[in-house]
Amino acid sequence: MPRATNAPASRKRRKRILRRARGFYGARSKLLRQATEAVDRAMRLATIHRKLKKREYRSLWITRISAACKQHNITYNRFIEGLSKKGIKLNRKMLSQIAILDPHGFAEIVKEAKSVFA
Repeated sequence: MPRATNAPASRKRRKRILRRARGFYGARSKLLRQATEAVDRAMRLATIHRKLKKREYRSLWITRISAACKQHNITYNRFIEGLSKKGIKLNRKMLSQIAILDPHGFAEIVKEAKSVFA
């Protein structure tokens, strides 16, 4: 009886790894062992960086809002506190967009937030 090597499945496995390693430099795209390690690392880092991207965007929005608040003589903390006490439910992404694209509208929102403390 001939020896069964499970060749189709192992070939498919190797091809899948090498296909994912396309564009990698040198042996990392050609040789199975280096490609496996490179692909595993790339997949792990891709997962981590998807999480980090969310943090970085939120940090960017907060920085933009803070800069816009300073122009209206209010700190970011007081601004957010004023919005929550006033019941204005705008997320930081939208506040950032308003601050950039509609400065007059943002000034009105700041005025509302300041009215809580006056």
